[in-house]
Amino acid sequence: MPELTGNLAGLRDSVKERLKSLYDLSAEPDELVSEEITSLLSELTALIRREIAVYLSRAGEVVKVAVGSGDSVALEDFSLRRSDRRLSRIRCVHTHPNGDPVLSDVDVSALEALRLDAMCALGVDAQGRITGATACFLSPGDTGTLSAGPMVEIPPRELGNPRWMDAILSNDLMDVAPDTLTQGAAQKAYLVSIDSLQSLQELQALAESAGAEVVGQTLQAKARPDPGTYVGSGKAAELALQIQAAGANLLIADDELGGLTRKRLEDVVGVETIDRTMLILDIFAQRAVSSEGKLQVALAQLNYRAARLVGLRESLSRQGGGIGTRRGPGESKLELDRRLIRRRIQFLQEELRELETRRETRRKSRASGDTPQVALVGYTNTGKSTLLNRLSGADVYVKDQLFATLDTVSRKITLREGDEFLLTDSVGFISKLPTDLVAAFRSTLDEALGADILCVVSDASNPQAAAQRQVVDDVLRDLGATGQPRIEVYNKWDAAVPGDVPPEAIRVSALTGEGLDELLGAITRILREREKTYELFVPFSRYQFLSELRRQGRVTAEEHGAEGTKVTVRLDAASAGRLQAINPEAFRMPRA
Repeated sequence: MPELTGNLAGLRDSVKERLKSLYDLSAEPDELVSEEITSLLSELTALIRREIAVYLSRAGEVVKVAVGSGDSVALEDFSLRRSDRRLSRIRCVHTHPNGDPVLSDVDVSALEALRLDAMCALGVDAQGRITGATACFLSPGDTGTLSAGPMVEIPPRELGNPRWMDAILSNDLMDVAPDTLTQGAAQKAYLVSIDSLQSLQELQALAESAGAEVVGQTLQAKARPDPGTYVGSGKAAELALQIQAAGANLLIADDELGGLTRKRLEDVVGVETIDRTMLILDIFAQRAVSSEGKLQVALAQLNYRAARLVGLRESLSRQGGGIGTRRGPGESKLELDRRLIRRRIQFLQEELRELETRRETRRKSRASGDTPQVALVGYTNTGKSTLLNRLSGADVYVKDQLFATLDTVSRKITLREGDEFLLTDSVGFISKLPTDLVAAFRSTLDEALGADILCVVSDASNPQAAAQRQVVDDVLRDLGATGQPRIEVYNKWDAAVPGDVPPEAIRVSALTGEGLDELLGAITRILREREKTYELFVPFSRYQFLSELRRQGRVTAEEHGAEGTKVTVRLDAASAGRLQAINPEAFRMPRA
């Protein structure tokens, strides 16, 4: 017979029987928890003023009921999982009798320690009403380790929505084997390209940034990739011998490969094969720090995987249709994978939209303020973050590697003359930047590219600076960032190599400080070009308006008279509009 666990001291037998009746209830397989269970939970919680936890199986059955003290309940390791890399197949729904539905740190720790499918808290007030619900789910992270995602506020009426169980099933059935190159010993990578030596060198830098040891490389000059094995069947066989001789256990191709092409090449060379897109996604997965960055990378990875599944489906459709062929099982497994990925993509998109809405609110708040924005954009590893640190005194992570910075970082800069602006740094660009990655990071890029001024930073120490600059132009054009004023900045001038530098470019060194005053001067000049000169009259009765003028504009002259002060001030259009709305009389000069 099912038993109750936890703190049962002082409970009447009749109450214990009602608690045991929770075992008689169940949820539908696609419900996180049923309304019947939450109704009885909230009623009993208000009655005994203690937390109550129920554990539900994937089938929706209540498998354990536990009672806690006034503000906590011991959570048990009641696991049905089949592997240490899988979820427990048990979810926990518990109540908070103080009415607060927010999950505690202890709740989240228990979620991870017990590998529960989900942890859900219900806030319950003294009258037995549910005040709200919060849930958290485990999902495979960047390294394949199951970890808690962001907390999700769920309206109580939505607890039966199938999307929550879809998310659990997707997280559990997804392949959670380690994907990143830095897991365990460094992989020995062999590189192959049909593009150019420069592209191959950049691929090497990418592989090393991901943690791989490059043991060999081959450049095969071809006008276009071979649809069968990328480099052609003969070259692929030769490549297999080179890979074996070099002792490599990973082949990295310099272009994006279709699912069939990658598999055929892998079959010939005999080692795991990835393409440039997978490599860049791997680097992003390693470097993402913020919740939004991790969600964006996960979304790009799933979109990429979904596209590869389409290619595999075409190969399966060409299998024979007679007796004894493998038509059934192959199609069923593929359709299952596709459905799980679609569900996971939808779930991530919804979470990202929530985060993007909050960031858009913050962005609009900044845009409506008085401080203009200046964005540092450019190729990856041109020193943008070092430049931000040098100009603002910030401590943004800096390292001589590709894609060291992923998340948008903004710092306010105030100059001696009183001018102020927000300086923003974001993810760098690269040739053959994956389309899915651009789409996933679009909202983050839009925040930086919506700035009033773009400082396009190039690496003066790189012989390929001109080619990289063209890539930046192409990406900016694709993103629609063509209308803002631009300042050409050539960084690392202390280590510059011979090359063509635009005559209008500002030569700086974030390391030594060379040219930074000239850069700040150029930014100031452009910001001031947006200003107009106004002559205003402020009577003594509205004298507090002077402080507002000084705060939002630059006062260049003041002339005190018998009735007030005549002020000459430079204002941008937004500030002028706000000030005129506050004090329209000030904009009407008195008659002589």
